Amino acid sequence: MSDNKKKPNPVDVHVGSRVRLRRTMLGMSQERLGESLGITFQQIQKYEKGSNRIGASRLQKICEVLNVPISFFFEDAPAGVGGAEGFREASGPNYVVDFLSTSEGLQLNRAFVKIADAKVRRRVIDLVKALGDASDSEFEAD
Repeated sequence: MSDNKKKPNPVDVHVGSRVRLRRTMLGMSQERLGESLGITFQQIQKYEKGSNRIGASRLQKICEVLNVPISFFFEDAPAGVGGAEGFREASGPNYVVDFLSTSEGLQLNRAFVKIADAKVRRRVIDLVKALGDASDSEFEAD
């Protein structure tokens, strides 16, 4: 019995999830991204699931359309594939990607980047930190 259903490569899955993350951060549909690349939205779905690998020239075009450097797609990529660990910086926690994959994270990100005044952005950050600290101390008081 042969296994015709090959599991996608973890790096392809990761790159696809980063394409989806950036596309949704921009509020762009799969159809619109596909049109920009001259391919169908079904192909975008396959890329985002990792079931189809994205070629180098296509990934470069995706970078242009989504306005990100190519390194964006490899941040926090799975380790240990092909011995590339020696070229990689220590990766940060995946909670950032997880957060930005939620509806609340996307909404907060979209609203935050619209704030033009740097002082106001800093005050929003201070407020969120204070609220986080307040909820921490509530748990400690119990």
